[in-house]
Amino acid sequence: MHRLTNKQIILGITGGIAAYKSAELTRLLKAAGADVRVVMTSAATEFITPLTLQALSGNPVHRHLLDTEAEAGMGHIELAKWADLVLIAPSSANFMARLASGLGDDLLTTLCLATDAPICLAPAMNQAMWRDASTQRNVEQLSARGIRLFGPGVGEQACGDTGAGRMLEPTELAQLAANCFHSGCLSGKTVFITAGPTREPLDPVRYLSNHSSGKMGYALAQAAIDAGARVRLISGPVTLTPPARVECVQVETAEQMLAASIRDIEHCDIFIAAAAVADYRPTAVAEHKIKKGSEEIMELHLVKNPDIVASVASHTHRPYTVGFAAETRDLLTYARDKLERKKLDLVIANDVSRQEIGFGSDENAVTLVCRNNDTPLPQTSKRQLAVKLIEEIARRASADQETVADF
Repeated sequence: MHRLTNKQIILGITGGIAAYKSAELTRLLKAAGADVRVVMTSAATEFITPLTLQALSGNPVHRHLLDTEAEAGMGHIELAKWADLVLIAPSSANFMARLASGLGDDLLTTLCLATDAPICLAPAMNQAMWRDASTQRNVEQLSARGIRLFGPGVGEQACGDTGAGRMLEPTELAQLAANCFHSGCLSGKTVFITAGPTREPLDPVRYLSNHSSGKMGYALAQAAIDAGARVRLISGPVTLTPPARVECVQVETAEQMLAASIRDIEHCDIFIAAAAVADYRPTAVAEHKIKKGSEEIMELHLVKNPDIVASVASHTHRPYTVGFAAETRDLLTYARDKLERKKLDLVIANDVSRQEIGFGSDENAVTLVCRNNDTPLPQTSKRQLAVKLIEEIARRASADQETVADF
Protein backbone atom coordinates (compact mmCIF):
# COMPACT_ATOMS: atom_id res chain seq x y z
CA MET A 1 0.00 0.00 0.00
CA HIS A 2 3.00 2.32 0.38
CA ARG A 3 2.94 2.72 -3.41
CA LEU A 4 -0.10 4.98 -3.01
CA THR A 5 1.91 7.62 -1.14
CA ASN A 6 1.51 11.00 -2.89
CA LYS A 7 -0.48 9.44 -5.74
CA GLN A 8 -3.33 11.48 -7.20
CA ILE A 9 -6.41 9.32 -7.61
CA ILE A 10 -9.83 10.10 -9.05
CA LEU A 11 -12.43 7.85 -7.44
CA GLY A 12 -15.48 7.66 -9.67
CA ILE A 13 -18.75 6.49 -8.10
CA THR A 14 -21.72 5.39 -10.18
CA GLY A 15 -25.26 4.42 -9.18
CA GLY A 16 -25.55 1.17 -7.25
CA ILE A 17 -26.04 -0.10 -3.73
CA ALA A 18 -22.31 -0.93 -3.55
CA ALA A 19 -21.66 2.84 -3.46
CA TYR A 20 -21.80 2.61 0.33
CA LYS A 21 -18.46 0.77 0.17
CA SER A 22 -16.89 3.74 -1.62
CA ALA A 23 -16.75 5.66 1.66
CA GLU A 24 -14.46 3.02 3.19
CA LEU A 25 -12.43 2.85 -0.02
CA THR A 26 -11.90 6.61 0.11
CA ARG A 27 -10.73 6.34 3.71
CA LEU A 28 -8.27 3.55 2.88
CA LEU A 29 -6.79 5.39 -0.09
CA LYS A 30 -6.31 8.50 2.04
CA ALA A 31 -4.80 6.48 4.88
CA ALA A 32 -2.28 5.02 2.41
CA GLY A 33 -1.13 8.53 1.50
CA ALA A 34 -3.10 9.18 -1.70
CA ASP A 35 -4.73 12.48 -2.63
CA VAL A 36 -8.30 11.54 -3.60
CA ARG A 37 -10.74 13.57 -5.69
CA VAL A 38 -14.23 12.04 -5.90
CA VAL A 39 -16.43 12.29 -9.01
CA MET A 40 -20.04 11.15 -8.63
CA THR A 41 -22.74 10.51 -11.20
CA SER A 42 -26.25 11.76 -10.49
CA ALA A 43 -27.40 8.22 -9.75
CA ALA A 44 -24.58 7.74 -7.23
CA THR A 45 -25.91 10.60 -5.10
CA GLU A 46 -29.11 8.58 -4.58
CA PHE A 47 -27.13 5.97 -2.66
CA ILE A 48 -24.52 8.04 -0.75
CA THR A 49 -24.25 11.76 -0.13
CA PRO A 50 -21.50 13.95 -1.61
CA LEU A 51 -21.01 15.44 1.86
CA THR A 52 -19.86 12.05 3.17
CA LEU A 53 -17.27 11.69 0.42
CA GLN A 54 -16.15 15.30 0.82
CA ALA A 55 -15.54 14.77 4.53
CA LEU A 56 -13.58 11.56 3.93
CA SER A 57 -11.52 12.78 0.98
CA GLY A 58 -10.89 16.27 2.29
CA ASN A 59 -11.73 17.68 -1.16
CA PRO A 60 -14.88 19.02 -2.84
CA VAL A 61 -16.85 16.36 -4.71
CA HIS A 62 -17.19 16.87 -8.47
CA ARG A 63 -20.58 16.07 -9.99
CA HIS A 64 -21.44 18.19 -13.01
CA LEU A 65 -19.74 18.50 -16.38
CA LEU A 66 -20.92 22.08 -16.87
CA ASP A 67 -20.57 23.27 -13.28
CA THR A 68 -19.31 26.85 -13.70
CA GLU A 69 -18.01 26.96 -10.14
CA ALA A 70 -15.95 23.80 -10.69
CA GLU A 71 -14.74 25.02 -14.08
CA ALA A 72 -13.42 28.20 -12.43
CA GLY A 73 -11.34 26.09 -10.06
CA MET A 74 -10.41 22.80 -11.70
CA GLY A 75 -12.08 22.14 -15.04
CA HIS A 76 -12.84 18.64 -16.28
CA ILE A 77 -9.79 18.64 -18.55
CA GLU A 78 -7.52 19.84 -15.75
CA LEU A 79 -8.95 17.15 -13.50
CA ALA A 80 -8.23 14.55 -16.19
CA LYS A 81 -4.61 15.75 -16.40
CA TRP A 82 -4.27 15.80 -12.61
CA ALA A 83 -4.96 12.09 -12.12
CA ASP A 84 -2.33 9.37 -11.76
CA LEU A 85 -5.13 6.78 -11.70
CA VAL A 86 -8.87 6.76 -12.34
CA LEU A 87 -10.65 4.13 -10.24
CA ILE A 88 -14.41 3.73 -10.71
CA ALA A 89 -16.00 1.82 -7.85
CA PRO A 90 -18.73 0.83 -8.16
CA SER A 91 -18.92 0.68 -11.94
CA SER A 92 -22.49 -0.05 -13.02
CA ALA A 93 -23.51 -1.95 -16.15
CA ASN A 94 -24.94 1.29 -17.55
CA PHE A 95 -21.68 3.18 -17.02
CA MET A 96 -19.65 0.40 -18.62
CA ALA A 97 -21.96 0.42 -21.64
CA ARG A 98 -21.61 4.18 -22.06
CA LEU A 99 -17.84 4.04 -21.64
CA ALA A 100 -17.53 1.18 -24.14
CA SER A 101 -19.54 3.25 -26.65
CA GLY A 102 -17.21 6.21 -26.24
CA LEU A 103 -19.86 8.51 -24.79
CA GLY A 104 -18.87 11.66 -22.93
CA ASP A 105 -22.28 12.80 -21.75
CA ASP A 106 -21.40 13.46 -18.10
CA LEU A 107 -18.37 14.45 -16.06
CA LEU A 108 -17.14 10.94 -15.31
CA THR A 109 -17.29 9.60 -18.89
CA THR A 110 -15.68 12.81 -20.16
CA LEU A 111 -12.82 12.41 -17.71
CA CYS A 112 -12.26 8.85 -18.89
CA LEU A 113 -12.06 10.02 -22.49
CA ALA A 114 -9.73 12.91 -21.67
CA THR A 115 -7.25 11.31 -19.26
CA ASP A 116 -3.93 9.66 -20.04
CA ALA A 117 -3.96 7.98 -16.64
CA PRO A 118 -4.76 4.26 -16.25
CA ILE A 119 -8.49 3.55 -15.84
CA CYS A 120 -9.71 0.76 -13.57
CA LEU A 121 -13.30 -0.41 -13.10
CA ALA A 122 -14.77 -2.31 -10.17
CA PRO A 123 -17.98 -3.78 -11.62
CA ALA A 124 -21.00 -4.03 -9.34
CA MET A 125 -24.32 -5.39 -10.62
CA ASN A 126 -26.80 -8.25 -10.43
CA GLN A 127 -25.36 -11.59 -11.49
CA ALA A 128 -27.76 -11.82 -14.45
CA MET A 129 -26.72 -8.35 -15.67
CA TRP A 130 -23.07 -9.36 -15.44
CA ARG A 131 -23.68 -12.55 -17.45
CA ASP A 132 -25.70 -10.74 -20.12
CA ALA A 133 -24.12 -10.94 -23.58
CA SER A 134 -24.17 -7.15 -24.02
CA THR A 135 -22.30 -6.61 -20.77
CA GLN A 136 -19.70 -9.22 -21.71
CA ARG A 137 -19.19 -7.54 -25.12
CA ASN A 138 -18.64 -4.26 -23.33
CA VAL A 139 -16.14 -5.94 -21.01
CA GLU A 140 -14.22 -7.23 -24.02
CA GLN A 141 -14.17 -3.81 -25.67
CA LEU A 142 -13.03 -2.05 -22.51
CA SER A 143 -10.30 -4.63 -21.87
CA ALA A 144 -9.11 -4.30 -25.47
CA ARG A 145 -8.67 -0.55 -24.84
CA GLY A 146 -6.40 -1.24 -21.88
CA ILE A 147 -9.00 -0.53 -19.20
CA ARG A 148 -8.52 -2.87 -16.24
CA LEU A 149 -11.33 -4.61 -14.41
CA PHE A 150 -11.03 -5.32 -10.70
CA GLY A 151 -13.46 -8.17 -10.17
CA PRO A 152 -16.32 -8.63 -9.89
CA GLY A 153 -16.41 -10.88 -6.88
CA VAL A 154 -18.71 -13.84 -6.36
CA GLY A 155 -21.16 -14.12 -3.49
CA GLU A 156 -24.48 -13.03 -2.06
CA GLN A 157 -25.92 -9.86 -3.57
CA ALA A 158 -28.20 -7.17 -2.17
CA CYS A 159 -31.11 -8.44 -4.27
CA GLY A 160 -30.80 -11.90 -2.70
CA ASP A 161 -29.16 -13.58 -5.71
CA THR A 162 -25.83 -15.34 -5.46
CA GLY A 163 -23.17 -15.25 -8.19
CA ALA A 164 -20.63 -13.05 -9.96
CA GLY A 165 -21.31 -9.33 -9.80
CA ARG A 166 -20.39 -8.20 -6.28
CA MET A 167 -18.01 -5.28 -6.03
CA LEU A 168 -14.73 -6.34 -4.43
CA GLU A 169 -14.15 -5.26 -0.84
CA PRO A 170 -12.48 -1.87 -0.29
CA THR A 171 -9.29 -3.44 1.10
CA GLU A 172 -8.93 -5.54 -2.07
CA LEU A 173 -9.56 -2.54 -4.32
CA ALA A 174 -7.06 -0.36 -2.45
CA GLN A 175 -4.39 -3.03 -2.83
CA LEU A 176 -5.15 -3.49 -6.54
CA ALA A 177 -4.91 0.28 -7.00
CA ALA A 178 -1.51 0.24 -5.28
CA ASN A 179 -0.38 -2.58 -7.57
CA CYS A 180 -1.03 -0.33 -10.59
CA PHE A 181 2.02 1.71 -9.58
CA HIS A 182 4.45 -1.18 -9.65
CA SER A 183 5.41 -2.12 -13.19
CA GLY A 184 8.39 -4.25 -12.18
CA CYS A 185 10.32 -3.11 -15.25
CA LEU A 186 13.27 -2.13 -13.04
CA SER A 187 13.07 -4.92 -10.48
CA GLY A 188 16.52 -5.70 -9.11
CA LYS A 189 18.08 -2.62 -10.74
CA THR A 190 19.90 0.24 -9.04
CA VAL A 191 19.21 3.71 -10.42
CA PHE A 192 21.01 6.95 -9.59
CA ILE A 193 19.09 10.17 -10.37
CA THR A 194 20.34 13.73 -10.00
CA ALA A 195 17.76 16.47 -9.50
CA GLY A 196 17.35 20.18 -8.89
CA PRO A 197 19.90 22.98 -9.24
CA THR A 198 23.35 23.35 -7.78
CA ARG A 199 24.49 26.42 -5.84
CA GLU A 200 28.00 27.77 -6.30
CA PRO A 201 28.86 30.13 -3.40
CA LEU A 202 30.35 33.58 -3.93
CA ASP A 203 30.50 34.37 -0.22
CA PRO A 204 28.64 33.20 2.93
CA VAL A 205 25.33 34.75 1.73
CA ARG A 206 25.42 34.76 -2.08
CA TYR A 207 25.62 32.06 -4.72
CA LEU A 208 25.22 31.35 -8.44
CA SER A 209 22.30 29.05 -9.33
CA ASN A 210 19.36 28.57 -11.71
CA HIS A 211 15.57 28.17 -11.70
CA SER A 212 15.36 24.36 -11.61
CA SER A 213 12.65 23.16 -9.20
CA GLY A 214 13.71 19.50 -9.13
CA LYS A 215 10.15 18.36 -9.91
CA MET A 216 11.15 16.23 -12.91
CA GLY A 217 13.98 14.47 -11.11
CA TYR A 218 11.85 13.77 -8.04
CA ALA A 219 9.02 12.43 -10.24
CA LEU A 220 11.53 10.14 -11.97
CA ALA A 221 12.73 8.89 -8.59
CA GLN A 222 9.17 8.03 -7.56
CA ALA A 223 8.49 6.30 -10.89
CA ALA A 224 11.71 4.28 -10.60
CA ILE A 225 10.75 3.18 -7.07
CA ASP A 226 7.33 2.15 -8.36
CA ALA A 227 9.07 0.16 -11.11
CA GLY A 228 10.92 -1.87 -8.49
CA ALA A 229 14.33 -0.17 -8.53
CA ARG A 230 16.66 0.75 -5.70
CA VAL A 231 17.05 4.51 -6.09
CA ARG A 232 19.67 7.00 -5.00
CA LEU A 233 18.33 10.53 -5.46
CA ILE A 234 21.16 13.07 -5.51
CA SER A 235 19.41 16.35 -4.94
CA GLY A 236 20.45 19.95 -5.09
CA PRO A 237 18.63 22.44 -2.84
CA VAL A 238 14.87 22.25 -3.50
CA THR A 239 11.68 22.57 -1.46
CA LEU A 240 10.38 19.10 -2.36
CA THR A 241 9.97 16.12 -0.04
CA PRO A 242 11.94 13.08 -1.24
CA PRO A 243 9.83 10.05 -2.19
CA ALA A 244 9.56 7.29 0.38
CA ARG A 245 12.10 4.45 0.15
CA VAL A 246 14.75 6.38 -1.78
CA GLU A 247 18.26 7.04 -0.56
CA CYS A 248 18.34 10.83 -0.77
CA VAL A 249 21.74 12.53 -0.80
CA GLN A 250 21.48 16.28 -0.31
CA VAL A 251 24.20 18.36 -1.98
CA GLU A 252 24.83 22.02 -2.77
CA THR A 253 27.61 22.33 -5.33
CA ALA A 254 28.47 20.60 -8.61
CA GLU A 255 31.59 19.07 -7.07
CA GLN A 256 29.52 17.59 -4.22
CA MET A 257 27.01 16.23 -6.76
CA LEU A 258 29.79 14.62 -8.76
CA ALA A 259 31.24 12.96 -5.65
CA ALA A 260 27.82 11.56 -4.71
CA SER A 261 27.24 10.39 -8.29
CA ILE A 262 30.54 8.54 -8.61
CA ARG A 263 30.35 6.92 -5.17
CA ASP A 264 29.37 3.25 -5.62
CA ILE A 265 28.95 3.77 -9.36
CA GLU A 266 30.03 0.17 -9.92
CA HIS A 267 26.69 -0.89 -8.38
CA CYS A 268 24.63 1.46 -10.56
CA ASP A 269 22.72 0.03 -13.54
CA ILE A 270 21.12 3.25 -14.83
CA PHE A 271 22.22 6.85 -14.26
CA ILE A 272 19.74 9.66 -15.04
CA ALA A 273 21.18 13.18 -14.94
CA ALA A 274 18.07 15.33 -14.46
CA ALA A 275 19.80 18.05 -12.40
CA ALA A 276 20.47 21.51 -13.80
CA VAL A 277 24.14 21.75 -12.85
CA ALA A 278 25.88 25.13 -12.87
CA ASP A 279 28.44 25.16 -15.68
CA TYR A 280 30.83 27.46 -13.79
CA ARG A 281 31.77 28.32 -10.22
CA PRO A 282 33.77 31.21 -8.72
CA THR A 283 37.52 30.66 -8.64
CA ALA A 284 37.48 31.67 -4.97
CA VAL A 285 34.82 31.97 -2.26
CA ALA A 286 35.05 35.07 -0.08
CA GLU A 287 35.40 34.32 3.63
CA HIS A 288 33.05 37.19 4.53
CA LYS A 289 30.18 38.91 2.77
CA ILE A 290 31.39 40.92 -0.19
CA LYS A 291 30.62 44.60 0.45
CA LYS A 292 29.28 46.91 -2.21
CA GLY A 293 32.01 49.32 -3.24
CA SER A 294 32.07 52.47 -5.31
CA GLU A 295 32.74 50.65 -8.59
CA GLU A 296 29.89 50.45 -11.12
CA ILE A 297 31.01 47.11 -12.55
CA MET A 298 32.05 44.11 -10.51
CA GLU A 299 34.10 41.38 -12.15
CA LEU A 300 33.67 37.73 -11.25
CA HIS A 301 36.27 35.13 -12.17
CA LEU A 302 34.76 31.76 -12.87
CA VAL A 303 36.16 28.31 -13.56
CA LYS A 304 34.37 25.46 -15.34
CA ASN A 305 32.63 22.89 -13.16
CA PRO A 306 33.15 19.16 -13.69
CA ASP A 307 30.79 17.61 -16.24
CA ILE A 308 28.91 15.08 -14.12
CA VAL A 309 27.07 13.10 -16.78
CA ALA A 310 30.15 12.94 -19.04
CA SER A 311 32.24 11.75 -16.09
CA VAL A 312 29.75 8.96 -15.42
CA ALA A 313 29.55 8.01 -19.11
CA SER A 314 33.34 7.71 -19.34
CA HIS A 315 33.74 5.80 -16.06
CA THR A 316 35.30 2.33 -16.06
CA HIS A 317 32.11 0.94 -14.49
CA ARG A 318 29.85 2.80 -16.87
CA PRO A 319 26.08 2.37 -16.30
CA TYR A 320 23.41 3.04 -18.94
CA THR A 321 23.64 6.84 -18.95
CA VAL A 322 20.81 9.29 -19.63
CA GLY A 323 21.25 13.04 -19.90
CA PHE A 324 18.83 15.94 -20.11
CA ALA A 325 19.11 18.82 -22.57
CA ALA A 326 17.19 21.86 -21.34
CA GLU A 327 17.42 24.37 -24.18
CA THR A 328 15.80 27.62 -25.28
CA ARG A 329 16.50 27.19 -29.03
CA ASP A 330 17.70 24.60 -31.56
CA LEU A 331 16.55 21.90 -29.17
CA LEU A 332 17.24 18.76 -31.18
CA THR A 333 20.54 20.07 -32.62
CA TYR A 334 21.97 20.72 -29.17
CA ALA A 335 20.52 17.49 -27.78
CA ARG A 336 22.13 15.35 -30.46
CA ASP A 337 25.43 17.17 -30.01
CA LYS A 338 25.29 16.40 -26.27
CA LEU A 339 24.49 12.75 -26.99
CA GLU A 340 27.51 12.31 -29.26
CA ARG A 341 29.98 14.58 -27.51
CA LYS A 342 29.41 13.11 -24.05
CA LYS A 343 28.91 9.54 -25.33
CA LEU A 344 25.50 9.14 -23.72
CA ASP A 345 22.99 6.39 -24.39
CA LEU A 346 19.95 8.67 -24.39
CA VAL A 347 19.17 12.38 -24.12
CA ILE A 348 15.82 13.72 -22.93
CA ALA A 349 15.37 17.10 -24.58
CA ASN A 350 12.94 19.77 -23.43
CA ASP A 351 12.34 23.37 -24.42
CA VAL A 352 12.56 25.43 -21.23
CA SER A 353 11.73 28.64 -23.09
CA ARG A 354 8.08 27.53 -23.09
CA GLN A 355 6.52 28.79 -19.86
CA GLU A 356 4.01 25.94 -19.59
CA ILE A 357 6.75 23.28 -19.60
CA GLY A 358 9.77 25.24 -18.37
CA PHE A 359 11.51 25.36 -14.99
CA GLY A 360 9.07 25.18 -12.08
CA SER A 361 6.05 24.07 -14.14
CA ASP A 362 3.98 21.00 -13.27
CA GLU A 363 3.90 19.75 -16.86
CA ASN A 364 6.52 18.86 -19.43
CA ALA A 365 6.90 17.69 -23.03
CA VAL A 366 10.12 16.07 -24.19
CA THR A 367 11.81 14.37 -27.11
CA LEU A 368 13.90 11.24 -26.61
CA VAL A 369 17.08 11.49 -28.66
CA CYS A 370 19.20 8.40 -29.26
CA ARG A 371 21.68 7.32 -31.93
CA ASN A 372 19.07 6.17 -34.44
CA ASN A 373 15.98 8.31 -33.99
CA ASP A 374 14.05 11.00 -32.14
CA THR A 375 10.85 10.10 -30.25
CA PRO A 376 8.59 12.95 -29.07
CA LEU A 377 6.44 12.45 -25.96
CA PRO A 378 3.40 14.78 -25.71
CA GLN A 379 2.83 17.32 -22.98
CA THR A 380 1.48 15.87 -19.76
CA SER A 381 2.08 16.16 -16.02
CA LYS A 382 5.65 15.57 -14.89
CA ARG A 383 4.37 12.70 -12.75
CA GLN A 384 2.81 10.89 -15.69
CA LEU A 385 5.71 11.75 -17.99
CA ALA A 386 8.13 10.30 -15.45
CA VAL A 387 6.32 6.95 -15.59
CA LYS A 388 6.57 6.88 -19.39
CA LEU A 389 10.23 7.90 -19.29
CA ILE A 390 11.13 5.18 -16.79
CA GLU A 391 9.36 2.59 -18.96
CA GLU A 392 11.25 3.81 -22.03
CA ILE A 393 14.60 3.94 -20.23
CA ALA A 394 14.08 0.45 -18.76
CA ARG A 395 13.20 -0.98 -22.17
CA ARG A 396 16.13 0.68 -23.94
CA ALA A 397 18.63 -0.20 -21.21
CA SER A 398 17.51 -3.83 -21.31
CA ALA A 399 17.83 -3.93 -25.11
CA ASP A 400 21.28 -2.33 -24.87
CA GLN A 401 22.45 -4.96 -22.38
CA GLU A 402 21.15 -7.75 -24.60
CA THR A 403 23.07 -6.30 -27.55
CA VAL A 404 26.28 -6.18 -25.50
CA ALA A 405 25.69 -9.77 -24.36
CA ASP A 406 25.42 -10.91 -28.00
CA PHE A 407 28.96 -9.75 -28.58
